[in-house]
Amino acid sequence: MTVRVVATREELAKARAELSGTVALVPTMGALHDGHVANIRAAKARADTVVVSIFVNPLQFGPNEDFEKYPRPLSADLELCAAEGVDLVFAPNREVVYPHEVSVTVDPGPLGEILEGASRPGFFRGVLTVVSKLFHLVRPDFACFGEKDYQQLTLVRRLVSDLDFPLEIVPVPTVRESDGLARSSRNVYLDTEQRAVSLAISRALKAAADSPDPLAAAREVLDAAPGIALDYLALTDPALGPAPETGAARLLIAAKVGTTRLIDNTPVHIGVK
Repeated sequence: MTVRVVATREELAKARAELSGTVALVPTMGALHDGHVANIRAAKARADTVVVSIFVNPLQFGPNEDFEKYPRPLSADLELCAAEGVDLVFAPNREVVYPHEVSVTVDPGPLGEILEGASRPGFFRGVLTVVSKLFHLVRPDFACFGEKDYQQLTLVRRLVSDLDFPLEIVPVPTVRESDGLARSSRNVYLDTEQRAVSLAISRALKAAADSPDPLAAAREVLDAAPGIALDYLALTDPALGPAPETGAARLLIAAKVGTTRLIDNTPVHIGVK
């Protein structure tokens, strides 16, 4: 079984015109794993046809980040898409997505300057710019984004709401490996020892989810874990605003293990339920 692949704007426009019914988009940077599979399956459950985009977006990488070494196993990605019954894959190169020097970009606003935005300046400007382009080119009715990248999901929701994009954003729960580590394309960078160290992140989240004081519970686990270089540990409300005194909240972690930067998050409840 094969999947239809297009690489140019003209090919995409022709293929999109031939799609019938509702369309769901799963934007990816390739190196597909079970987390992407969950997004694809959520898309299939919502729409008549599914489009997956595969594009490593240079606008969201900083000067010292891993753009050049980011994994690009296109053949394996296409095999996975075919096995999951994806209807169309859009796999453009840089010149197709950015045919000239980019001078107009999407400003993510204050929410794009905290957490990941503070650690990776310009990251969300790059994300929202390419997502906007994909929404215009594919014209989906739905787009599926994983909750592992919770700040990204929140900002894409704001983008769609604030700029009146005519589609629905579908959140997909984080997919974890059997040991609890959140699935990520960057997990391949971890050696055996680093992989063991990284599990402190998911342990901290579990401790937080089980505690009326999520921040303290998570910090206790992380403080006892050598080899974790914490970037941030943040407690917010579900929309990433200030944490409430009691009630539903979100706990987010970013940390480096070796040279690999990992992020994860979980819903929590502050105070006794």
